[in-house]
Amino acid sequence: MLHAPENPVHRPIKIELFAPRGFPMVLPGQPLLPMIIENLQANGLTLCNHDILVITQKIVSKSENRYVRLDDVQPSLRAREVAAQCQKDERMVELVLRESERIVRCARDVLIVRHRLGFVSANAGIDRSNIESGAEQALLLPEDPDRTATELRRGLRAAIGVDVGVLIIDSFGRPWRLGTCGTCIGSAGIVALNDYRGQIDLSGRKLEVTEVAQADELAAAASVLMGPSTQALPIVVIRGVAFGGNGCAADLIRPVVQDKFL
Repeated sequence: MLHAPENPVHRPIKIELFAPRGFPMVLPGQPLLPMIIENLQANGLTLCNHDILVITQKIVSKSENRYVRLDDVQPSLRAREVAAQCQKDERMVELVLRESERIVRCARDVLIVRHRLGFVSANAGIDRSNIESGAEQALLLPEDPDRTATELRRGLRAAIGVDVGVLIIDSFGRPWRLGTCGTCIGSAGIVALNDYRGQIDLSGRKLEVTEVAQADELAAAASVLMGPSTQALPIVVIRGVAFGGNGCAADLIRPVVQDKFL
């Protein structure tokens, strides 16, 4: 029986995501690159050119030793005033203020700030969950997530000869929406913000405002596999996404002068 030639129009488009198991706990100051390579190898995964490696912020912060002992934090008068208003630990509030440009919203159990890196989030992204120490500690966001993503990308190219994109992601809440969602805070080797302005849509109209946060979309997709932090799946490989070009997570930050809500 003769078969009609396959119509390429009917070929489905797909992407693949892989979350290797068994990633070990990261000790303060422990380099991530060899751990990532060993974990991929243990799971029989080989990075290919044009893959995207997605890494959760927490293991980056641990690797960079972004721990702060709360007993070493001396709250300022301003921190005490804010803590009284939002009913939070004065020491944690002091850390939030140190990491932030300004307070966006302060109310009971709520402290939303603009981080010095430009992110608007609760508590400046400072975390106290899943920290393997008996002492009271907090974990800050990485010092410069874009720089870290760039260094990891270069390291992977040097170590195993592949050209990949690297995303560092965190879980952020969103205005007017419940729940958190994976969000890109560091990026290298990938266009983080796709600008379609000036292109023509299917109806022949020129796109005037369409910009797509590609890095955030990929971060959210990877978060589906990573799941909550209890699952210990801190890295994901995404395959099949055309992401040519360069960019960084800073490209996703809306300038304050353009913000209608802050």
